[in-house]
Amino acid sequence: MIRYSEITEKNPREIVLLRGRGCRWRRCRFCDYYLDSSKDEEANYELNQEVLSKVTGKYGSLEVINSGSFCELDAKTMGEIEKVCREKRISQLRFEAHWMYREKIKPLKERFAPGTKVKIKMGVETFEAKFRENVMEKGMGGAEPEEIARYADEVCLLFGFKGQTEETMERDIQTGLRYFERICVNLMNPNTAPLQPDRDVIRLFLENVYPRYRDNPRADILVENTEFGVGGDA
Repeated sequence: MIRYSEITEKNPREIVLLRGRGCRWRRCRFCDYYLDSSKDEEANYELNQEVLSKVTGKYGSLEVINSGSFCELDAKTMGEIEKVCREKRISQLRFEAHWMYREKIKPLKERFAPGTKVKIKMGVETFEAKFRENVMEKGMGGAEPEEIARYADEVCLLFGFKGQTEETMERDIQTGLRYFERICVNLMNPNTAPLQPDRDVIRLFLENVYPRYRDNPRADILVENTEFGVGGDA
């Protein structure tokens, strides 16, 4: 699996896909990313150390993803990330976090300050709370954008399911851009999870919504989930 890449457009940065012990929530009906995990923390550290050794610091910005949340990385890997940030002069560092870990975000930011500013990317998927909880089973309750913005700097949105419309997708994007620094829009790709993509909804997005935001510098839009360069076969 490819675990290191560079994102050269819009918000240039290096990106690493590390391996942790796996998503603790593990109930989202669209997700099977937790399969990229291991309970063997030493093996995880060895893999992650090798991946992190590829970071050059050329952009001064690094995104760390691990098919879960930063809290699910082992202590030695977190120490290695700190070391890389110091040695490669990383001024901006992104981690992902599930809503359940929101109270751990402030201590994380304090840990890396002042040399490295941490940004948190949170998978909200949609701001339509009933759809998010009843269909996706995201585990965020009725959290509203204002509350989410107290913890997350950026959000991920997920489109491509039956029940989503041009209006709801447009509203999600507008809400994301209003309350957060950046958004990352993902189109649902087929996987082994129960909830699978709807071709008509995806076509609707690509034809009617995508053209309006394709060039927005604050919006990353991934038609394929490997477009950041990680996650595919080596």
